[in-house]
Amino acid sequence: MDRRRFLKGSLASAASATLCMGATTWARADSANRPSLPLPNLIDVSKSGRLDLVAQRGNHRFLPGASSATLGYNQDFLGPVVRARRGQEVAVGLLNDLPEPLATHWHGLLVPGNVDGGPHQPIHPGALWKPVLPIDQPPSTAWFHAHTYPHTARQVYAGLAGVFQIDDGRDDERGLPHDHGDDDFTLIIQDRRFDSLGRLDYRLGMMDRMHGFQGDRILVNGAENPRARMPRSIVRLRLLNGSNARIYHLRFDDDRPMHVIASDSGYWPKPTAANELRLAPGERIEVLVDFRDGHDARLVTGPDRNQGGPGMMGMMSGLRSFTSSLLEGDMPVLSFHPAGKKGAVDQLPETIDDELPAPTTRFAQRRHFRLDMMLGGMPMMGMMGGSGGPTMGINGRPFDMQRINEQVSLGTTEHWTVESDMLMHPFHIHGVRFRVLADENGRSTRLENQGYKDTVLVNGRAELAVEFTQPASHEKPFMYHCHILEHEDGGMMGHFSVS
Repeated sequence: MDRRRFLKGSLASAASATLCMGATTWARADSANRPSLPLPNLIDVSKSGRLDLVAQRGNHRFLPGASSATLGYNQDFLGPVVRARRGQEVAVGLLNDLPEPLATHWHGLLVPGNVDGGPHQPIHPGALWKPVLPIDQPPSTAWFHAHTYPHTARQVYAGLAGVFQIDDGRDDERGLPHDHGDDDFTLIIQDRRFDSLGRLDYRLGMMDRMHGFQGDRILVNGAENPRARMPRSIVRLRLLNGSNARIYHLRFDDDRPMHVIASDSGYWPKPTAANELRLAPGERIEVLVDFRDGHDARLVTGPDRNQGGPGMMGMMSGLRSFTSSLLEGDMPVLSFHPAGKKGAVDQLPETIDDELPAPTTRFAQRRHFRLDMMLGGMPMMGMMGGSGGPTMGINGRPFDMQRINEQVSLGTTEHWTVESDMLMHPFHIHGVRFRVLADENGRSTRLENQGYKDTVLVNGRAELAVEFTQPASHEKPFMYHCHILEHEDGGMMGHFSVS
């Protein structure tokens, strides 16, 4: 395809997305004049089987003052919601219109390694990547984001992230809301810092590299503390933690329950009520919330409780968490305003999907992974960006683009034990789905870890039953890594092939 014609066609569709995402007056979180919730543009490829994306530079005004230099897919900041149908193939044309290489990973899609979009598949400036994605997995909310080693954290922070929904056409049967932007809301939650002029700030200090970069403002779909209008009905919230490092503890300020219907990789058998949900970077969770009473409600988050273990790291991290809790308290995420009309769904479904099968107890192999914060003792020079090189790793070794760490047999299920010694780490595995057998140092699994997952927050030790259904070669392998993006870029990542 001619590059000029590709840009012209793709950017035409991007205009409507920019209007949805950008035509807003931004306000401080404590201001009464809050912005409306921006709605990402929906691209439904279920009939065409064609997805055109452009990774582009932009300028976006988040706060009163100067605009920020940003990145996005088809728009200035963030990207669209892509909706595909189970059983189809999606032919992607992704043009890199940036002045630097870009890899884009389909986080949560069960696709082969040669189209997974890991760091071994960079798209050079001006080049067009044309993978064909076979969509053959249960309905779920996945996403796509930059995965360019070692620049993932910076590129995602600047805006290179979008959402990928898989649909099977049966949500009416299930009694689930599915009208995008009306009773079905995709919410990309991210924290950001801004300088004194109101511009995005991504200057890394030592603690940012060690703990992961965190901001003091929370954005939803690019807006700070927005206000969402919806019908007086049951609504569906697709929650994605797209932050670099922050762990959210989400609840409603009036204690109304959230009824969980899905986690990373698919539906649960029936809705399960919760008053607070923990969401780590890379994780997704879908909930139903009842707004039939017509009362406004506000979604808030408690402080990030990710504290370090013993020693200096623990003291520094604990001090940061303690100070954060004193300064932050509950931080507003967004508020909901039920309008006068009634929606399509006025009761909670009793069941959603079939019962989950019991996890297997027969494993082809058992593997152990230790997430290392400080390789070689006290590598402060590397932490501060000096000449010390990578300071993080897995099983005592930092990431090496030329080394395959594990070789797995296709069609098998393995038992993986993942341990962290200092902080909690969200651990993501490409190209698979897994069941969490035990978490929190061997205790029974938390509510958020029910169902099928592709990312799990490791608090001490987690045990996983990992299913390998997709091939990946030595040349285009899958990744496993911490989804605190500064840790990933710092070397807490490995490769595996599947054959």
